[in-house]
Amino acid sequence: MARRKRTSAVLERAVRRAASINSIDPSLDLGNGLTLPAFSNLIEMMRTKENAYNSALSSLDKLYREMLETEDKLGDMTEHMLMAVGTRYGKSSVEYGMAGGVPKSQRRKGLRGESLTPSGEQTSFVASVESKNGKTAATN
Repeated sequence: MARRKRTSAVLERAVRRAASINSIDPSLDLGNGLTLPAFSNLIEMMRTKENAYNSALSSLDKLYREMLETEDKLGDMTEHMLMAVGTRYGKSSVEYGMAGGVPKSQRRKGLRGESLTPSGEQTSFVASVESKNGKTAATN
């Protein structure tokens, strides 16, 4: 998804205001540096910076897309490299393990309903049950 480009409501309002003031007097000087040419220069500076910012976002979007494509290629090649090592040396070999694969002899096959806690370390819990008469009893 491309980054949203920036538009400035302040810039748009300033452009409209400059056009209105220009209709009063193109060389209007209100003192303290408030002149129409200075106002117009600042408007152009803002327009230039906004354009530069939006161009940079477009470049960044392009770079991001290229990076994602390269990342996908790298992921595919990583998988192919491991598969090739498995094909050449076997999936039970030391080389396969060195390349990052899990040798067949070291794979753990999980069974349905099997817990991940070791069998000797079963966790116990205490549940409280409230009977019909309102008494609470703890069960183990």
